[in-house]
Amino acid sequence: MIAPPPVIYLAFLGLGFVLERVLPGAELPGWAQWTGAVVIVAGVVLVISFERAFKRADTDANPYRPSTALATDGPYRFSRNPAYLGMAITYVGITLAADAPWALAMLGPATVVMQYGVILREERYLEGLFGDEYLSYKRTTRRWI
Repeated sequence: MIAPPPVIYLAFLGLGFVLERVLPGAELPGWAQWTGAVVIVAGVVLVISFERAFKRADTDANPYRPSTALATDGPYRFSRNPAYLGMAITYVGITLAADAPWALAMLGPATVVMQYGVILREERYLEGLFGDEYLSYKRTTRRWI
């Protein structure tokens, strides 16, 4: 992977906040800030559930350590990338709560970097490590949602 996923999301979030200061932008509606708080909680809950799924599978969530098992329960029943989805949801919540439409717009480029710089590389690694087991899981479970 090109960088740890939280660093990628934080880098684009930071860039978005810089753009907020430099470029005049529209304001989000007042309800967006309260909604943002709820969305942040939802994203954090999803990230926590990903960590628990990895513990149940008895494998390390640290992407720089080797995988010893394939996590397929909990949030992994619905998404092959619940951690990244949780981070993206948290990102959206932060931008809503902060009334930062430019930062929200940077989620698109962040997702592209995640797709090509992290996810596709991880999938090749998991295919090589787990073979048919991962390919079967990949066929039956969506990448995001």
